[in-house]
Amino acid sequence: MPYAISKGFALALAIAPLVVACGGNADTPAPINSPQCSGASCGPQGAPAVGAGAAPLCPATAAIVSSTYLGGAGSGEIVSLNIDAVNMTYTLKWLESPIPLVTGTVTPTRKGTTISGAVVHPPAGALPTAEQTRCAFVLTPGGGVASDGSIYTTAAAFNQANPPTIFVGQGVAGGGIPGATVQYSGATVVGAPVQLPALFPVPNRHFDFYPFIGFSTVSTNISDLKGTYNALLYHTVPSNNYSTTTTQAQESFDAAGNCSVPVPASNATCQTTGGAWTANASGSYFTSAVAPQVQGNRSVALPPIGTITYPAVANASMVLGKINGAIVPIVVRTGQVFVPSPLTPLDTNAAQVDDESGLSMLAANTALTSGAFDGGYVGADSNFKYTATLLQGPVGSFINPSTQASETGFGMSYAQQLPGLIGVQDQNGGQGALIAVGGLYGIFIQGSTVNGGLTSTSANANTPASPYFGIGALLSK
Repeated sequence: MPYAISKGFALALAIAPLVVACGGNADTPAPINSPQCSGASCGPQGAPAVGAGAAPLCPATAAIVSSTYLGGAGSGEIVSLNIDAVNMTYTLKWLESPIPLVTGTVTPTRKGTTISGAVVHPPAGALPTAEQTRCAFVLTPGGGVASDGSIYTTAAAFNQANPPTIFVGQGVAGGGIPGATVQYSGATVVGAPVQLPALFPVPNRHFDFYPFIGFSTVSTNISDLKGTYNALLYHTVPSNNYSTTTTQAQESFDAAGNCSVPVPASNATCQTTGGAWTANASGSYFTSAVAPQVQGNRSVALPPIGTITYPAVANASMVLGKINGAIVPIVVRTGQVFVPSPLTPLDTNAAQVDDESGLSMLAANTALTSGAFDGGYVGADSNFKYTATLLQGPVGSFINPSTQASETGFGMSYAQQLPGLIGVQDQNGGQGALIAVGGLYGIFIQGSTVNGGLTSTSANANTPASPYFGIGALLSK
């Protein structure tokens, strides 16, 4: 069978995440033939190198509590997470968030909210080894005090069949953090001579979890960012029926965090930041004001007032992850919405509507060679599923952990016009790009059926099924 791998690896859901995203203006690679492997070309078969009795996948149980993982989520959130593997509890804080505390509203959001709750390991048989089970933690419903003084709980969003699960590894943790149900009927304009449509309604959609990646060690020195990077960005706009888009860009940063566009590059302006990165008040990550929009400004026709266009106002936040000697910047764009109440024709211009949010990964633009990042990667993907990925030389495969079947195979082109940017084409013709650094990789593919498609419980009738994006961490070579 093409892209065949062992059952043990197919079930190996441990260590890190794949993240929500989609296709865009990446340099289109030439068609890639993804050959069926045979004999030695298929690579090693049998049980993965890391498993029961092998090297530990995560710190000792008593030591896991000593690490707090800081990172970003596909929802546009910056999250701090600590897991106490002895007492089987967790503490999670949203440092930045566009997700409203209450369904049907836009503010306040989860920003500033801390919750705690119990963790449990996945049930027996869900993972192939005891070591993988030891390093995996389901975040059961938790609660705490929100920034507005209310009590916030994740109980309503919890889906026992597809729960938020974190896979702890060596220096990295990821998977899914608690999701939410998002809906907004739109801002109603009152006092107009004619009835006006509600501004920017958001269709009802439930999210079982939001994919997340975090690091136990981060840099707080902006000079560590200095260099040139390839970036893969994902953004989604809830008020535009959750339309999603991804763009690929090249960006250079100086020692002060200023961004410029190197030559050659596929983008004319910086895409992750609207200005120099500066230290956040927390001191643990960095912030940039007026982050660029991938999908453009939101606008609405309000006769007889005319068309109102709302400019970009949202911030971006960057975590400088440190893993295996590499700096891995993770950037989130956190959408921002403010609606005066009551909203009248005279104050519609005072509203702020920039709900484009998302996540991106950056990797140094160092040339990659075939086989340099071979191995098994694991996590959660843009379909809101936990998945496994095998990369071997010129071919890769996404694996369904429940059936052990190869969902989608893809080929990789190492003829790099831009160093470190690998061209990708899947078996159905969907094209995209891949980057890798420090045992992490990011990928996007423009295709509607990649890796089995969307989980029904995290989609509504109009949810876009394409494209596919992920960020994963190495489990074994």
